[in-house]
Amino acid sequence: MLGYRPWIVWLSLSLLPLGSPALAQSQQPPAIPGAQSPLPGPQPAAASPGEQLPHAQLAGRISGAVIDQSGAVVAGVLVRLSREDQSSDQEALSDDDGQFSFANIAPGPFHLTISSPGFTTQSYSGNLQAGEGFLVPQLTVAVAPAITEVRVIPSRIELAEDQIKIQEKQRVLGVIPNFYVSYEHHALPLAPRQKFELAWKTSVDPVTFGVNGVVAGIQQAGNDFSGYGQGAQGYAKRYGASYANFVAGTFIGGAILPSLLKQDPRYFYKGSGSRRSRILYALANSVICKGDNGHWEANYSSILGSLAAGGISNLYYPAKNRNDAGLTFENALIGMGESAAINIFQEFFIRKLTPNAPNHEPAGRHSQSPAISTAATPGTPTR
Repeated sequence: MLGYRPWIVWLSLSLLPLGSPALAQSQQPPAIPGAQSPLPGPQPAAASPGEQLPHAQLAGRISGAVIDQSGAVVAGVLVRLSREDQSSDQEALSDDDGQFSFANIAPGPFHLTISSPGFTTQSYSGNLQAGEGFLVPQLTVAVAPAITEVRVIPSRIELAEDQIKIQEKQRVLGVIPNFYVSYEHHALPLAPRQKFELAWKTSVDPVTFGVNGVVAGIQQAGNDFSGYGQGAQGYAKRYGASYANFVAGTFIGGAILPSLLKQDPRYFYKGSGSRRSRILYALANSVICKGDNGHWEANYSSILGSLAAGGISNLYYPAKNRNDAGLTFENALIGMGESAAINIFQEFFIRKLTPNAPNHEPAGRHSQSPAISTAATPGTPTR
């Protein structure tokens, strides 16, 4: 019976700390003098998640709605949130109910910009407080006014008209008209109306009347066309014939035929290259010209114009001076020779004597420069 007691005693002693408070307290380590016990008094509570992350409480939310002028919600509007601290902008699109929102926004001033195609851009500014849910007043967008951009591009005829106005200011020594010369190699072709306009202004220019008066005087002094006689009556007949030749040649060779055959009745100043090349250019342009289509071709307008004007002149020349076809072809050949001579003068001298001549742009290597006739009387017979 005594054999099992030491085991019972040992078991009882091992269970005492669990079952007896007094014994458990007595087994606590002794207090350190001067140290405060952690047990007396209320203990601090454990920190909550909100206190552990104070910035989560400071963040706020911005939301609102976008409507149009009729009060209907507008979806798909771009709302841009920007801050004064120049932090990265945020963007959101209004949903099907026109609503938009920005979460986890730091407090402080903010600015909203609302934009959408077809609507005017709106803006709103506010100040978000810490932890605030800021509701933006309804933002109303208005339909943007339609803006139509109209680009006015002058027509080719208008541009050519401007070039003619420049040519009509060209006068040798500031007096003698030099209208049938272009110093612009890339000048636009003339419309038929513009060809007639140029012929008319040349025919009624005061200098034209004076030049024909001088020609009639020279003819009377040399008793050319003796059938007209002498005196005032003979001079008047010579003057009328000379002016009629001029007008007929100018209109037929410079307006009517160029319009029908689509040719340019102007001489195009070359102004560059060797002296020999410029002389050949001037001579060639008495029998060739540039068509309105940009291709070189025989100058039918000038040649036929001289023949036609010569034939018409037989209607009013004295009968003994008509010489039928012989005079007509003679006048045509003389007219071509005069054109070549005047073209050479144009190329080397006349431009220097023309105060209002525009700045000349030399022709490019591949440019095709129209050329023709005389300075002011294309296709004009000389007798």
